[in-house]
Amino acid sequence: MKNILLTLLLAGLTMVGPLAIDTYLPSFPAIAETFSASPMAIQQTLSLFLFTFAFMMLFYGTLSDSFGRRPVILWSLVLYVLASLGGALAGSFGFLLGARILQGLASGAGSVISRAIVQDRFEGMEAQKMLGNIMMVFGLAPAIAPVLGGWLQVSFGWRSIFWFLTAFGVVMFVAVWRWLPESLPKEKRHPLHLGAIAGNYWMVLRHRCFLLLSISLGAAFGGFALYIGSAAYFIMHILKLPETAFAWLFIPLISGHVLGATASGKLAHKVAPRTLIRVSFALMAVSAALNVAYNWFFAATIPWAVLPLFLYSFSLALAMPPLTLAGMNLFPNHSGLAASMQSFLQMMLFALVSGLVAPLLFGSALHLAYGLAACLLVSYAAYHLAQGQGAGVTS
Repeated sequence: MKNILLTLLLAGLTMVGPLAIDTYLPSFPAIAETFSASPMAIQQTLSLFLFTFAFMMLFYGTLSDSFGRRPVILWSLVLYVLASLGGALAGSFGFLLGARILQGLASGAGSVISRAIVQDRFEGMEAQKMLGNIMMVFGLAPAIAPVLGGWLQVSFGWRSIFWFLTAFGVVMFVAVWRWLPESLPKEKRHPLHLGAIAGNYWMVLRHRCFLLLSISLGAAFGGFALYIGSAAYFIMHILKLPETAFAWLFIPLISGHVLGATASGKLAHKVAPRTLIRVSFALMAVSAALNVAYNWFFAATIPWAVLPLFLYSFSLALAMPPLTLAGMNLFPNHSGLAASMQSFLQMMLFALVSGLVAPLLFGSALHLAYGLAACLLVSYAAYHLAQGQGAGVTS
């Protein structure tokens, strides 16, 4: 029972960032109309959120290594609630952009520190199983978020979405305050010395295996990010569907993620991590090839345009727990810092793909399919190089 509650709490904390990304995507045109802003300007409310989200991930793990997991999470949730409230009350595009930047700074604590808490409390296959369970529960929210966002937009306008995010932040603060115990005892914490912290970051950054494994994870997730960053244009311009139809993209993406995470957890004690990663790469290659082939020969229509994305998402989720743990296991005494750096690299790639690459590919489903295939090639190349360096993925 305790593990179930912990899974739900950590999954909820991991949802904080993705909900802030996915729920307001259907409101892009309405926000642009309210503030007379261009589509590229509105895209920056997502891109700047993601860059600040990634930047702050560098520090949350280290701060939690020094002050404990619980205080850092609670303070980040306070900031998240204030930023969401600012978005709901924004009277100008500049104020909304500032609220999104603040929201990005606050949103990364849950996903980083959740990994560190798992590392604090579990080891080996148990840790992999717990991460898989967290990803399974976490995956439900992004599937619902854009659908909920579309209906909130149609029924109450885009500001209601930020009121919803404010309420979610308050609920998570109360839940953490009441039910999440501290997992890092004071005797295991590291003093907050800037010189030592800089040295530790340099230690992680110069570890080639860790860097390659993090790039592999981030680039594979970049294929996922490409379609999230393009969601409004993919749904409303390429597929020509209304703002209430985001389920056509997000349910295949997220249901694949949930099922893949479930399978990864179930297989943790039965299949070696290296084998699981290889199988997942093979399945992702099949999905990328199907995606390119379909969009080469046919105009994108539902459901065929999204079925390859379901397979890609499923395959990616199979590999995420063992790839994540392979990197973190290289630094068992600095799990918070390793989680921060891993999350930072993953989210930087997410931000670059969704903020810079996706706008270049908005106009064509085939171009988006090429982009996903390119992300997968980068991911596999990084993983292959990591294996040559003796990466910590057991066979």
